Amino acid sequence: MPHIHGRLKEIRKYFDLSIREFSKEIYFSYSLYAKVEHGDREPTDRIIELICSRFKVNKEWILKGTGDMFASPPPDVRLEKLLEVYNMVDDSLKNCMVKQSKVLLELHKERSKE
Repeated sequence: MPHIHGRLKEIRKYFDLSIREFSKEIYFSYSLYAKVEHGDREPTDRIIELICSRFKVNKEWILKGTGDMFASPPPDVRLEKLLEVYNMVDDSLKNCMVKQSKVLLELHKERSKE
């Protein structure tokens, strides 16, 4: 069973985030969080609480490695990223994104039948 630093990295990797992206999600500096994840510093209670709150992670799992990683279903960071991009573009691109999504859905349905 990995140490707490390894479990923190496992959480970050689960959400496919870089250390920089992950540290922004929990409102910590990149350099501080990188030191924590690499084992150069111990995580503070505040860091652990922010991770648990933001990513719905089980605190007991972070601290001791016991129980399930998630206390409840984890947030879908991919959806949040998609919405972030969607909200940054103009209406014509938003319409294009919706049309492309429908095309992808149809392709998915066709492949599911095979």
